Amino acid sequence: MLTLVKELCALPGVSSFEEPVRAFLRARAEPHADQIRVDALGNLIVFKRGKRSTGNKLLLCAHMDEVGLIVKQITEDGYLKFDTVGGVDRRVLLGKRVLVGERRIPGVVGLKAYHLVSEEEEKTVPKLSEFYLDIGARDKEAAGALVAPGDCAVFDSDVVEFGSGLIKAKALDDRVGCAVLLKLLEEDLPLDCTFVFAAQEEVGNRGAFGAAFSVEPEIALVLETTTAADLAGAPGHKQVCALGKGPVVSYMDGGSVADRPLYELLRALAGTHGIPWQTKHYLSGGNDAAAIQRTKAGVRTVVMSAPVRYLHAPSSVAAVRDLEHMLDLARLFLDAVAAQ
Repeated sequence: MLTLVKELCALPGVSSFEEPVRAFLRARAEPHADQIRVDALGNLIVFKRGKRSTGNKLLLCAHMDEVGLIVKQITEDGYLKFDTVGGVDRRVLLGKRVLVGERRIPGVVGLKAYHLVSEEEEKTVPKLSEFYLDIGARDKEAAGALVAPGDCAVFDSDVVEFGSGLIKAKALDDRVGCAVLLKLLEEDLPLDCTFVFAAQEEVGNRGAFGAAFSVEPEIALVLETTTAADLAGAPGHKQVCALGKGPVVSYMDGGSVADRPLYELLRALAGTHGIPWQTKHYLSGGNDAAAIQRTKAGVRTVVMSAPVRYLHAPSSVAAVRDLEHMLDLARLFLDAVAAQ
């Protein structure tokens, strides 16, 4: 599980540019798939038969894409002005390394020199329009030979194990979920399952919306990550969840309300089998469940997430044992649904 997460986090896959991630997943999934396809939105949809024939009853979903930056303009002196793709906190941008475009041109996020910052400006977070990407080009022509408006930039961040069983990487959201799906896909399944590796979640759950219409499931399990704010100074009721306390089983978030019987099923399975779990102490965020739940006549949907600190940052942090427990609980969920 850890090795797979490391491999997936190292791949670039900003929303709508998921091809490197999709190609990796497809190569790993094909030997185990009964059917496999890529739809118009770029979702990788894999169907695998299980011991019990249930057709499209169960959909498992995790998204491939990650947040990043997109080039809007090349200045006369060769710098790149940009916007964000997905929700990126401006406070984390300065000095971060990036790789721009399909050619993965190295660059760094720049901002006005500190000695030019006024006393009033020191009190505020710079506007996105004040940042730029520096790719070392001498002028507009030189930069234009390397990149173009519309190119995406991905954070250039190493995958590192550190501390007491923690991992630091970009794109833990949601390569963790992709890793769980792939591990399940490689196993014998108790029932037929459709696995959706979704595109464009970070820009509005677009891939999952189309995939759910195509698959028409009865039940969906969304495997995700969620914000952990277990940090010094954060009030307990606003910490959302904490690393090392198990996967998060959500009863509700900013975009969906869990199907109550499925929520209770996950809780019961965790308790019966001694798997640590937690729920959110502060409602925040959203995910592909919001799109899947509302498909056609509706889908019974539940979400299980890995707690992650510094979500959507160049260096996010998770506990390895939470990822392993997430896989264990997902496996038990499949057995329980198959028995229904």
